[in-house]
Amino acid sequence: MSYDISLCDPVTHEPLKADSPHFIAGGMRAMGGTKELWLNVTYNYGHFYYRPEVFGESGIRSIYGKTGAESIPMLEKAISALGDDVDDSDYWNATEGNAKRALYGLLAFAKMRPDGVWDGD
Repeated sequence: MSYDISLCDPVTHEPLKADSPHFIAGGMRAMGGTKELWLNVTYNYGHFYYRPEVFGESGIRSIYGKTGAESIPMLEKAISALGDDVDDSDYWNATEGNAKRALYGLLAFAKMRPDGVWDGD
């Protein structure tokens, strides 16, 4: 189980695309990268995202419906509340650092296209 989170065009609701392929990856990876501003984030990190100092009671879904620009301070706050214990050998290991790494990917998308709107699940 996972969250499929996309930064979408506010009119068409289609996932936005970068000018060139990127390698920001979560639970699924595209061979050769992808242009879509989409990230698959494992539910294993969910309990971190629901903490009050991270996103609160709506968890990562707090960004859904918000623009990239509106989400930047939310993502930065969540990132600053999480630890750095990344498990480079196991993406699915529920560590704060792994959960934080996924948020850095979403933050990068938000900065690329602050006009986009988040959608997911």
